[in-house]
Amino acid sequence: MNRIRVLVFNAALGALDYRVPDGVSAPPGSVVVVPLGPRQITGIVWEPDKLPTTEVPAEKLRPILEVLPVPPLSAPLRRLVEWTADYYLAPMSAVARMVISSGGALKGPATMTEYRLTGELPNRLTPQRKQALDALIGEQATIRELAGIAGVSEGVLRGMVGAGLIEPVTVAIDRPFTPADPDHDQPELSPDQCEVADRLVAAVRACEFAPFLLDGVTGSGKTETYFEPVAEAIRLGRQVLVLLPEIALTENFLNRFEQRFGAPPVLWHSSLKSTERRRAWRAISEGTAQVVVGARSALFLPYKNLGLVVVDEAHEVSFKQDDGVRYNARDVSVMRARFEGFPVVLASATPALESLQMAESGIYEKLDLPSRFGGAQLPHIDTIDLTEEPPERQRWLAPRLVAALEDRLAKGEQSLLYLNRRGYAPLTLCRNCGFRFKCENCSAWLVEHRLSQRLACHHCGHEETPPETCPECGEPDCLVACGPGVERIADEVRELFPEARIAVATSDTLGSPERASQFIAEAEAGAVDVIVGTQLVTKGFHFPELTLVGVVDADLGLEGGDLRAGERTYQQVSQAAGRAGRGAKPGEVLIQTRHPKAAVIAALANGDRDAFYAAETEARRHAGAPPFGRWAAIIISSEDDAEARQAAARLGDARPFHDDLMILGPAPAPLALLRGRYRYRFLVNARRSVELQKILADWLATQNFPPGVRVGVDIDPYSFV
Repeated sequence: MNRIRVLVFNAALGALDYRVPDGVSAPPGSVVVVPLGPRQITGIVWEPDKLPTTEVPAEKLRPILEVLPVPPLSAPLRRLVEWTADYYLAPMSAVARMVISSGGALKGPATMTEYRLTGELPNRLTPQRKQALDALIGEQATIRELAGIAGVSEGVLRGMVGAGLIEPVTVAIDRPFTPADPDHDQPELSPDQCEVADRLVAAVRACEFAPFLLDGVTGSGKTETYFEPVAEAIRLGRQVLVLLPEIALTENFLNRFEQRFGAPPVLWHSSLKSTERRRAWRAISEGTAQVVVGARSALFLPYKNLGLVVVDEAHEVSFKQDDGVRYNARDVSVMRARFEGFPVVLASATPALESLQMAESGIYEKLDLPSRFGGAQLPHIDTIDLTEEPPERQRWLAPRLVAALEDRLAKGEQSLLYLNRRGYAPLTLCRNCGFRFKCENCSAWLVEHRLSQRLACHHCGHEETPPETCPECGEPDCLVACGPGVERIADEVRELFPEARIAVATSDTLGSPERASQFIAEAEAGAVDVIVGTQLVTKGFHFPELTLVGVVDADLGLEGGDLRAGERTYQQVSQAAGRAGRGAKPGEVLIQTRHPKAAVIAALANGDRDAFYAAETEARRHAGAPPFGRWAAIIISSEDDAEARQAAARLGDARPFHDDLMILGPAPAPLALLRGRYRYRFLVNARRSVELQKILADWLATQNFPPGVRVGVDIDPYSFV
């Protein structure tokens, strides 16, 4: 009898056995539709020995309903799903769901109807129709997607179809992407770049697992260098994945890619329309998508013939997923390359300490680009001690930084002011009674955003309109913004230099590729004098006329007890500094700080990265922290505080005792209330020799948690809130 085991996308159900009807083939990896009671659900056929379950008698097996018309998931990809689930203590079904991330792609080839403007302009228009006509120029999509773009109802657009203002267009959903030409525009590389590129090209030709750490200073041309192995993979008919940490970086990268290869890559990120997502997924699974550029979720897509993965800005924290399956895309990229047998490149100007340690151990091969491309020099860096050179009252920029801004404006050069804090002010309070605006769902203050006139929580998304009077005492005109955000710094620059053209660059203002593209075009055209931005603007951007970087508060990242605070601060400030002097003109970086002698600040000022990393390495070794030890976090949460506290206490009472394992907690998490749930936290520190995942799984299995309690496990955590 043809019995198969199916992994269904429901963690509570686990694996289920079914029968394959005569004449039907459903090998492992096939995506199938199966019955579950009166419902039909989707699942993946899996090897029984890899997915044990209680077997059902043969006579009770129900037949599968359909094998969906998509290529079966490869065995290496199935092994990656298993490894990710085991390593991060996540349900296999949750990991597999990331592979099958486009339900529409499973239905096979199809056409669909999209809509576009006809160009007709009637004499009279309602305000909604005029708004739609203005917003939809050059757009083609479904009615629902066009309604979202235009900010009008679907009914308005359907009325415009009837009036002949919008017309339907039948399109093939899976039309092929424009092929990239590996020889379209080959650049002239420096000797250092050629040496690195040749090594990577040879690795692509070898078609073997080879992890590389590409360590190049900012402006050294890492992108142009790793484009050469990308080109070689295309010549060999292999697929390539380039992971980027931020969607806002995509547009800048696309321009450089298209200049080099004559066609854009295939995109994968959360802002894709459903039809774009379906088209990309099918092209990836069928092997016709040559180069995919995407966010971390692109890592789990079912590539038919993957031959190279590049993780750009590989040190970035945003490669770590914060919820659901809490994986690190940098590390899973290496494992995917290992399972499938191809090279992986981790590129960064400020590599993660763990990556550097892997290179020193000989596990990764380290490739260096020690100097900037084309003779450009690294910027001169100096610190401003705010205890000795304080800003004027009610200002945040020290006189020396203001003078440097004035000098650049006079020369027609650009400046960047970096502060990793969105909004206008991190806290708003009443000067009459002391009331502070706090999120109703989280134990966090509401951040004032004056550009959008809102108070917002950056953890759960809750928003309020700033009131005219204090909600506590009713006093008018008494609300005071405390501390600076980027909007407040932009206002200060505007007051000091009324003629300056200022751009605020954050995830609020550059939240889509279109906005990012507009910002890049304006900056490159010289239409911006001063950029005020968060970490979003500190990486991936190349503005030759930008010669000054001012770090408004270098100490900000050292606050809050983050166990990686020093490393993260070094990376962020160093990346920000790297935006200066990337063209022919020399660059200058001024770092405002109250602790100029702190190890991380001194290392930045002296340009001594090796000394900082050596000190940080020894501190980690002494503390048994990664890469010399292991961390894990367990978060117990519930909408009821007492329930969460009691569940955490019971788990604490059942803690395992091991000579090479230390368990701290339970204690209220720093963000004790998050999205309406009360949170208690354990922090586990273990030697690398310990079977950490097995110990944690066995420990958690001793408890029968109430239905209202959630248990989250974070292996190798990056967030400690």
